[in-house]
Amino acid sequence: MRFLLTAILALVLLETSVSSFGTRAPSRLHMSLSSRRNFSSNGVTFISRGGSSQSSKLSASIEATATVKQHFISLDNLKLLSERGRNAILRLIENDAEGYQKHVYGDWPEAGVEDEGKRRLADQLADLDSSYPGGLGSYLSKARVLLKESAEGVNPFEDFEAVVPEGEILSYDREGTMNFSEAEKCGIDAMSGVVFVLVAGGLGERLGYSGIKLSLETNLCTNQSYLEIYTKFIQAMQHLANQKNGRDDIRIPLVIMTSGDTDELTRKLLKDNHNFGMEDDMITIIMQDKVAALKDGNAGLALDESDRWSVQTKPHGHGDVHQLLFREGLVDKWVEQGKTHAVFLQDTNALVINSVIPALGVCVSKGFHMNSICIPRLPGEAAGAIAKLEHKTDTSKSLVINVEYNQLDPLLCSQGDGEGDVADPATGFSPFPGNANNLVIELGAYAKTLHGEDQGVVIEFVNPKYKDGSRTEFKKPTRLECMMQDIPKLFQKEMGSDAIIGFTTFDRWFTFSPAKNSLKSGVEAIEQGSSAPGTLASAESDNYIQNQKKLRCAGVVLPVTDGNNDLVSISGIPVTPGPRIILCPSFAITQEEILNKVTGNDSKITQRSSLVLDGRHITIRNLDLDGALVIRAGDKTFVTVDGLKVQNGGWELVEMDPNKEYPETVTIRGYTMEKKETTEYILQEPGEFLIGRDGLVQKVL
Repeated sequence: MRFLLTAILALVLLETSVSSFGTRAPSRLHMSLSSRRNFSSNGVTFISRGGSSQSSKLSASIEATATVKQHFISLDNLKLLSERGRNAILRLIENDAEGYQKHVYGDWPEAGVEDEGKRRLADQLADLDSSYPGGLGSYLSKARVLLKESAEGVNPFEDFEAVVPEGEILSYDREGTMNFSEAEKCGIDAMSGVVFVLVAGGLGERLGYSGIKLSLETNLCTNQSYLEIYTKFIQAMQHLANQKNGRDDIRIPLVIMTSGDTDELTRKLLKDNHNFGMEDDMITIIMQDKVAALKDGNAGLALDESDRWSVQTKPHGHGDVHQLLFREGLVDKWVEQGKTHAVFLQDTNALVINSVIPALGVCVSKGFHMNSICIPRLPGEAAGAIAKLEHKTDTSKSLVINVEYNQLDPLLCSQGDGEGDVADPATGFSPFPGNANNLVIELGAYAKTLHGEDQGVVIEFVNPKYKDGSRTEFKKPTRLECMMQDIPKLFQKEMGSDAIIGFTTFDRWFTFSPAKNSLKSGVEAIEQGSSAPGTLASAESDNYIQNQKKLRCAGVVLPVTDGNNDLVSISGIPVTPGPRIILCPSFAITQEEILNKVTGNDSKITQRSSLVLDGRHITIRNLDLDGALVIRAGDKTFVTVDGLKVQNGGWELVEMDPNKEYPETVTIRGYTMEKKETTEYILQEPGEFLIGRDGLVQKVL
């Protein structure tokens, strides 16, 4: 077959040479099927003859024949293509013995007709070929196997039984299987070896937002975007690591995986905001490519319905991040630098930063090669679960991994008592923790795994939407997909039973409230009985609630939204009535810091109040707040609040007027914030300052 490619390329070059001396070029690669000395493939037959001149050899070797059933690309058309495009087309033909892709390369019009489209298609095929490990042929070969298994209803878990894996349960304000402060301390000790990876390939279309999700405002008190929150957290973590280790050279890098949809806008967001304070060399952007869409069970490439010269493409999934990190040499670089753990985050779940340090601590103390950040999960809840899949006959194939909810119940029904996905009577939750899809991975084992034969390409899956029960035709083109959380499959493949995969479960209020649904979808979910609409409004509300609970633990007297009965509805979404509290990462990222910075016994905050604390060295001894208070302090500015009493008009959420038009930044929430009156202290001067009962700022040193 490789000889075929070489021969075709040689003929292209030879044809060009002969044509330049006045010999008419043959019109097609149709070959006589009569010679006994022929070599052929896919209906293209080459004739081996000797003893003739170049021109006579060419004209004798290539002749059109009406008896050939498969029509391929003429030499004239091949000449139009770039070298890489021509090679891609020929490779596609070479790997298509069954003719599944004939609609792509067959029946091209003669040269001079739609030439630009031909070049565009060939170059796109070259791009698809070069961007996928192993090439487009490998992608299509995998797809045919997976599509066949899908059509036959193959059960991927047939040889496994699910059991609850080893893990820890941590609670900020209650007892867990491990002490929260101990886990946090272990995490603090390991912070200097951390790197962050943020997967951010999606636009906000599902939220009703045309921009990138990272640019969405997490709250209306500070208007900080998700990307700003993540970068500020990393900087706060870096500062704390240096402080705890008595150093100033610890640096924590961030890698952002973008897509073609988000890359330019992500770079612009960073540039316009000066990286939100991070140094340029601490941020690396890697862009994932899309993969070819498939039109049928034979993995035929899906051409654009309105453009015959374009292959439809679709996102491959955030599982690409592992292969991209390997391809760019980043993991090896981190290991050489002495880094120990990578933290993988999703784009619109601001609460996850609460769990990073204690989850890191669990990872270190338990020796986990991978630690999944989890939340309590209700039986039957539409969320993946972490389970240990024990192989029935070969224990070396057992692994701990995410199992999607629609696969978990049938698996559990097929084993043991057959009850399926039911609650643990002691807790009311499923014994299998819910996957929040944020990971902590130990870099030594990760590097070893990525250097295996798959080079970070996680096991893929296919999820076609069939037209009917025959499972032969698709409603729309499908593609291979991969998920970041499926990396344990590669750990198991490369390390076998030596791979130690675990989980850490945190309270949902502490670590999980993603913004993923539009306001309309969220309202519909609430009407159908859901308590987690997943909108920007609910995410903002949960942001305030988690800070209410943190201050309560520190001894502040304030109303806390503890349950659904405490919520109020704004534009159809249940949210906290207040107080609205933002503790910026610069103020505190650990429980230890909050307890050290919020002291005294007389601090109280009313429900209608709003509070923003932004600064490394702010201490609240006693505060009486009824209204809106903002305190911002510079990195070398020490501010103590002792006895301050604030009462003003404060801030209020205002529902949208149905008779008015609003920008999409408002419509995705359903409300605006009216800032009527604010007491604000912005102190940047180095030194020590006291804000006392009279509200005046006094420099004490």
